[in-house]
Amino acid sequence: QVYLVESGGGSVQAGGSLRLSCTASGSTISTYSMGWFRQAPGKEREGVARFDRDGSTTYADSVKGRFTISKDNAKNTLYLQMNSLKPEDTAMYYCAADPWARFRGQVVAAAFRYWGQGTQVTVSS
Repeated sequence: QVYLVESGGGSVQAGGSLRLSCTASGSTISTYSMGWFRQAPGKEREGVARFDRDGSTTYADSVKGRFTISKDNAKNTLYLQMNSLKPEDTAMYYCAADPWARFRGQVVAAAFRYWGQGTQVTVSS
């Protein structure tokens, strides 16, 4: 069992940056596959980025070159650095974790068992 708490969301103007954090407790995430997802009002949850146990990363096409996922095992924390933000990035962002590498290389919700409560990101034009 792992518990996830996201932080770092907020309001920013288009072109700005934010860094989201996901702090885990209850278990070490060094052996977990980790991911970031987002959900905008009226839309389905969308995969943003994934960090697999072997250190490989996967990104949604919509964020490639702008977002970077990283993990600090010593702090048991996952990060999402978001640069060049656009209004369409506005959403609730969720952290997810799973002890198995299911659907490896795919940022799909079905690959993750544990979820945080989310942090809101709002990008104004």
